[in-house]
Amino acid sequence: MEKNSKHSFETLTEFSGATSTGVTSILFVCLGNICRSPAAEGIMRLLVSRTGLSGMIHIESAGTGGYHDGKMADARMRFAAKNRGYELDSRAQTITKKDFQKFNRIIAMDRDNLRAIHALGDSKSSQLKLLSDYLGDDWPIDVPDPYYGGDDGFEYVLDMLEAACPKILAELQM
Repeated sequence: MEKNSKHSFETLTEFSGATSTGVTSILFVCLGNICRSPAAEGIMRLLVSRTGLSGMIHIESAGTGGYHDGKMADARMRFAAKNRGYELDSRAQTITKKDFQKFNRIIAMDRDNLRAIHALGDSKSSQLKLLSDYLGDDWPIDVPDPYYGGDDGFEYVLDMLEAACPKILAELQM
C-alpha cells in the first residue's frame, strides 16, 4: 500500500479463519492502548468492513498496562488516523487471562508487550504474534511507541499498520 494512501485494500472474498462459531477474533496489544493498538484496531476494522467480512471477524485492542483504561486513543493518533480516513472510537482496556479464550489471535506491537502477554500465562504459542511477523525485513521488529515523539512517529506507525493488516487478514484466509 502506498504511504498515506486512503485504503487501497484489495478485495478479499474467501475466508477460512473462522472458528467453529463462525467468527474469528483478533486482539491488538500495546502498552497503554491509546496509540498503536487502537490504530491497528481501526485500520483492521475498515479493512474487514471493506472486504465484507465484518460478521466473521471480531476485532479489539488492549494494553498490557492499565494506565489509560476507559480513555479514548491519544488525540494525536486520532488526528493522524482521521486524516487517512480511519475512526478510532474504542476505549482503552487492559488485556487479561480471559482474553486467551476470547481471541484466536493476539498481536503484540513489540517484544516487551509480547513478553508481558506471555507472563499472564495460559496462552498458546500459535495464538500470539508480533505485528512485525506480517512485515518485510525493511521494517523494524518493534512498532515504535509514538507517545513521546512528534507527529512523524504517528504517521510512521500508521504506515506500518497499513502494511501489516492486509497480510494479517490474508493469513486468516488460509
